Amino acid sequence: MNKTSKFIAVASALVLTGGLAACTNTPNATQNTSPAAAAPAVDITKTPETVVSQNRISVSASAKAVQAAIAKCVEDKVPFVTVALVDRFGTVQAILRGDNAAEHTIETAKRKAYTAAAFGAPTSELAGRITGQGPSIADLPGTIFLAGGVPLKVDGVSIAGIGVGGAPDGKVDEACATAGAEAIAGANS
Repeated sequence: MNKTSKFIAVASALVLTGGLAACTNTPNATQNTSPAAAAPAVDITKTPETVVSQNRISVSASAKAVQAAIAKCVEDKVPFVTVALVDRFGTVQAILRGDNAAEHTIETAKRKAYTAAAFGAPTSELAGRITGQGPSIADLPGTIFLAGGVPLKVDGVSIAGIGVGGAPDGKVDEACATAGAEAIAGANS
């Protein structure tokens, strides 16, 4: 095959491919009904039976809480902690790493906050439920049962958690987390 024949063959293939693409992208083309075709969007009417509203801690309240927790730890001479505030699903809303806080304190603070939010109880209380005999709540992914996590509730329902990790004693972590929660508890009063 000479150069001209090769060029014609390649050009023909491109025209054929382009023509097929143009046909399938036009509104009048036969619709692709294969399982891989995108499903149409469905508009759902918002009613109490179909849509659940979610409460979240605001960004300004989250920032105030983590700053208050760090301030309490600094006052208690443990500035090397990390504070995390997460929603009830464990998504971080705010995190603040104190001066010289070790890397592991980040994950610990997030896990304490999530555990408190998910169970609606302080992690120090939850730690007492662990017996060490067989499977337990301690086996749930993303949780940690060490003191330092405090739930944040609205009308008695846990919507978030604040956790502190890094102090040499979990009671100190919990005192700092509690200070953070208290900093926003009466924000609207």
